[in-house]
Amino acid sequence: MQNRFFKLAKFFWVSTMIVVGGFLVVGWSVLWLGQRPKSKMIVRGLGGSGEVIAEAKIETGQEKEVAVEVVSDDARPEIIRKYLERYKSPLLPYSDLIFELSKTYGFEYYWIVAIGQQESNLCKKIPEDSFNCWGYGIHSRGTLRFESYEMALKSFAEYLKTQYFDKGLNTPELIMRKYCPSSNGSWAHGVQQFIDEMESGDF
Repeated sequence: MQNRFFKLAKFFWVSTMIVVGGFLVVGWSVLWLGQRPKSKMIVRGLGGSGEVIAEAKIETGQEKEVAVEVVSDDARPEIIRKYLERYKSPLLPYSDLIFELSKTYGFEYYWIVAIGQQESNLCKKIPEDSFNCWGYGIHSRGTLRFESYEMALKSFAEYLKTQYFDKGLNTPELIMRKYCPSSNGSWAHGVQQFIDEMESGDF
């Protein structure tokens, strides 16, 4: 009888230790995983409307969590600013205005900048005291001049809208036929190259 009692006691003691040990292992694992440094990968890119999308993949042990969040409402104003800064353009202080004008008149953000790059190296080669960076209104009868870059930008944006985009001229090749008809195609090629630079961020 006594021998049977000791066997039962030993069984309960071993069982208890196994259960307690199991709880300790599980608790330690949860604590360790909770404090373990998380590996994090972030991929950034432009969404369809120009927004910056950040995809963060966080891995902890065997668990994976993927979260997608918008980290900026619109990357296009920053693209314009960085592009103008890269080429040391006098238009840099007007980067926000360029974007707002493109929204107001309903055309893509890059047109004003790309044509300005093609025509004047972004305002670094323009008729004196003209503030005209786009070469429009410049002919044998005279030169279209403005009192400031702001006035020139507002005029050019309206000009693009009414004289080109509203008439279905919405590619570098189509615009060139009216804007620079004597070009052998190099004008459109140059404008497209600058558009591609801005779109890809490769500048």
